[in-house]
Amino acid sequence: MTNWPLARPIPEPTLRFSPTAWAKLLFLRDYGETEVGGFGIAHDEDSLLVVDVQLVRQTCSWAHVAFDDESVADFFDRQVDAQRRPEQFARLWVHTHPGDCPLPSRTDEETFDRVFGRADWAVMVILAREGQSYARLRFNVGPGAEIEIPIERDYMRPFAGCDPIAWEQEYLAHVQIEQPTRKPTTNRRFVPSELPKDFLWGEEPECWFEELEPEDTQPGECQ
Repeated sequence: MTNWPLARPIPEPTLRFSPTAWAKLLFLRDYGETEVGGFGIAHDEDSLLVVDVQLVRQTCSWAHVAFDDESVADFFDRQVDAQRRPEQFARLWVHTHPGDCPLPSRTDEETFDRVFGRADWAVMVILAREGQSYARLRFNVGPGAEIEIPIERDYMRPFAGCDPIAWEQEYLAHVQIEQPTRKPTTNRRFVPSELPKDFLWGEEPECWFEELEPEDTQPGECQ
C-alpha cells in the first residue's frame, strides 16, 4: 500500500504592515477628524507587505473621501517613474473610519467595485478610530473570489522611525476638509436626517468619489 504524503495546508494570505507604514497610518488617521484615504505601497518582492502609505489630493468629511483625479494620475506617473509595478502601488486601497466600526459601508463597497473591479486583484483596507481594522482581498480574474484576510504588523522589518513633521506636511498638502462637518453622535455614519440643512449633495461622475447614500451606509454588526 502506497503511503501518499499529506497535502500541506495552503497558508492564509495576510496583509502585513512594516512598523513605519503602520505608524504613519495611525498618524494620518488621528491627525484630523474625518476619513482619510490613500494607497498602500507594497514591497517589491511581496505584494501584501505594505511599506508605506501615500496620500493624493482629496476632499474629506465624516461621510466620504473624494480623490482628485488629476492627483491620482500624477501619483501613478510618479510611481511608474520610480520603477514600481502597478501591483506595488495601485492594488491596496487604504482608508480610515472616524468611528469605531471598521466594516465597509455601502459606499465603500460601491467604490471598491467601481474603482478596482477591473484590476486582476485588489485589497480594501479600513482602520477605524478605536483601532479595529478590516481587510478584504478580491480576485477579479477567472471565476473571481474574495476573502477577508487578517492584518498584522511585521516587526521583523526594520523600523525607520517616525517622521511626524513630514507626515503632517503630506497631510496638509493633500487633505482638504469639506465644510460643513460635524461629529456624529453614534458610531454610524451620517444619514440624511442628521445632515445640516445647507449640506450640498455631491454629484461627481468620477470613480474616485464616495457619494453619500440616502440611507444608513454603515450596515453590518457595527450599528
